[in-house]
Amino acid sequence: MTVITPSAGRRRVTVALVVCLVSFTAFWAAQRAAHVSMIDLMVYRAEGAVVCAGGDLYALRATAARLPSTYPPFAALLFAPLPLLDVALLRALATTANLVLLVLFVRLSLKLVGSARVETVWWAAAVAVWCEPVWTTLRYGQVNLLLAVLVLWDLTRRPAGGYDRWTGMGLGLAAAVKLTPALFPVFLLATGLAARLTGRDGAPWLRHARGAALAFAGATLLAAAVLPHDSWRFWTDVLFRTDRVGRAEEAANQALRGVLSRVLHTADPGALWIVCAALAAVLGLAVAVRAELRGRHAWAVCACAFTALLVSPVSWTHHWVWCVPLVLLLWTRGHRAAALGTLLVFWSYAPWWVPHGDGRPELRLEGAELTLSALYGGAGALFLAVTRTSLPRTRSATLGVKP
Repeated sequence: MTVITPSAGRRRVTVALVVCLVSFTAFWAAQRAAHVSMIDLMVYRAEGAVVCAGGDLYALRATAARLPSTYPPFAALLFAPLPLLDVALLRALATTANLVLLVLFVRLSLKLVGSARVETVWWAAAVAVWCEPVWTTLRYGQVNLLLAVLVLWDLTRRPAGGYDRWTGMGLGLAAAVKLTPALFPVFLLATGLAARLTGRDGAPWLRHARGAALAFAGATLLAAAVLPHDSWRFWTDVLFRTDRVGRAEEAANQALRGVLSRVLHTADPGALWIVCAALAAVLGLAVAVRAELRGRHAWAVCACAFTALLVSPVSWTHHWVWCVPLVLLLWTRGHRAAALGTLLVFWSYAPWWVPHGDGRPELRLEGAELTLSALYGGAGALFLAVTRTSLPRTRSATLGVKP
């Protein structure tokens, strides 16, 4: 048996930290060399300016691309301080914050899968920063890593008694900023109800779902009090206008709706997408609930995340930062080939290989180009299918906290 001395352990952590810092520095230099626009960050800044000026948030058209505001009003409240910062300083702070959030995300992902070695955080972060969803998140100045950290912080907490005043807070706030994470409280609610139907105590999951609902309601009501007109318009109109977010067929859209648009060569897959999304939501949630009730918490969380990405009207490639906990889950469970294959998919930047841009060439894709344009969505669907078939047939006798 090999004994690791404290000094050897410190050396390993130091080496991993140095490698991570070198990787992050190279990443920052590569982004500067690529002249990244951080265009979404500029939209956030414009939203903050509209809030401060008392303007019409959903009439906004920001940047040269004339991008609209698409998030709930609560997000705009959080963006209100951004106009106070110089653009160059804001870009630097956003990049730094996202790199710190990536480390936190990796740390929480390792906690989710039951790995506690400090040096693994630095090694994994050094690799994860080059995944396309992470690269594009920083390229656009997006909030995906912040939302993912809020979700995982909430789902990996183990307060005394299984519940405290913070339980559900992260999920509720994440959903109030961007609606896609709202599927996690639905997953908790479904798990609690399923547990009760099978004669188990579903209270922990139901309390967690209730905490998330209260946090979401509180944030949404706060936004309604400060921005009543914008809140009314969002929840009665903007929410249902999926065309505001972008064209469904764009190669960057890895949701089912985007895949169907490209396969069927239509800008609007209509009722077929609604049926497929509803079916995927039911099947994906069933996989997540079953995994949770069988004590496979990490599998359940990843299953819920990928279900949300698949059924959302639009899931841009940068939304798929959930590839990070997925790869770590597969690796730590001994599925090394699957982990490396998944990592290569998200390292490949494949959706950007196909024709895209002006002229809507995505509507004319065929053969291999169609496959490449659906690689992330296909990986998510494959993960759900494999998870469904690999779960144990007998339920866990515990609460479902085993990774």
